[in-house]
Amino acid sequence: MTCDPDLTLGIEEEFFLVDRDTLDLVADPDPGLLAAFAELEGTSRVVPELLRSQVELNSPVCHSVVEAREAIVAARGAMLGHTDRYGIALMGSSTHPFAAWETQAVTPNERYREFAVLYQTVIRQLLASGMHVHAGFGSPDERIEVLTAMRRYLPLFLTLSGSSPFSGGHVTGFKSARMNLMAALPRSGLPPVLSTWADYEQIVGNYRRLGFVQDGSEVWWDLRPSVRFPTLELRIADICPDVDDAMSIVALYACLVRHLLHAVRAGRLPADPPPEIIQQNRWLAQRYGVVAFLADFESGTRVDLMDYVEELLGVLAADAAVLACEREIEHVRTIIREGSSADRQLDHFRLCRLDGAGVEEALRSVAQLIVDETRRGVCENAGT
Repeated sequence: MTCDPDLTLGIEEEFFLVDRDTLDLVADPDPGLLAAFAELEGTSRVVPELLRSQVELNSPVCHSVVEAREAIVAARGAMLGHTDRYGIALMGSSTHPFAAWETQAVTPNERYREFAVLYQTVIRQLLASGMHVHAGFGSPDERIEVLTAMRRYLPLFLTLSGSSPFSGGHVTGFKSARMNLMAALPRSGLPPVLSTWADYEQIVGNYRRLGFVQDGSEVWWDLRPSVRFPTLELRIADICPDVDDAMSIVALYACLVRHLLHAVRAGRLPADPPPEIIQQNRWLAQRYGVVAFLADFESGTRVDLMDYVEELLGVLAADAAVLACEREIEHVRTIIREGSSADRQLDHFRLCRLDGAGVEEALRSVAQLIVDETRRGVCENAGT
């Protein structure tokens, strides 16, 4: 189904591979499983990630949110079929509740080996997974204008997707501890204000000339132009174990892209907000998630997240109708009311502790919760 010929979508999801019995990461998965992933039927692909205990699911190019949902559900389901045969479970969270980074191994890939040598402990400790959403649209200059205008909304995606409240067996106090790990990488975080594709090429060109990067794929901003595709890649989101949560973020991004692209073409983009306020909102989002009070650029005050979202969804209603993703957009409200994966993990951990479980037992129970939620989302969506 094509809802808007100007817009295509693609999704990348990074999963942890965990032992079904111990629920710890599988540092050296069976080569047969990785071979089965490589031969996955259909148009989605599963490829190795930085660590051997991670794999990345790449969807095909999709022409609607509905098509993207179908692709992700089918691919996740196929992955589960393979992992079941090897006694492994998929974990769709951005950090593992208790796994130790010291026991993990980097994938034997030349690029990853070079990263390990260059970035040292930063890479070894980067026990984190994310979800990236590609939107294909417009000209290179239009994609850059949308990138700059999208910066104000990046904290919102983080509040909705938070799934990493634990790290190394500790409660971090953050709904997205992954962002603290990513911050140790150079060329990460909020993208700069750019006006044209030439501005972006100049930045990457300077990095390359000085030997800092091989290409733009080593620029790890929260939102960036893709090197391989004519897309704008949203990178700030944690991975969501629940398919409905994931698709609400895909839909919100698609609607915002469409809305901002039309504003670019009509010459009515709003003025850029102060970057230091976007940065502060970003920190509040990773710290507090859906209970954050973000700065509202129009009113000049801090507002409850539901109030912030209600106004935004009203603005995006027409875009959601054209893209046929009203169901997914409505789920944004559900996440704010009921919490993200991070909230569910923390609530479960506290209940286990109140019931008398020790810290290690409670963390294992959280890991099982995430594994179950990752599977349940596929089962519940398989018929949709």
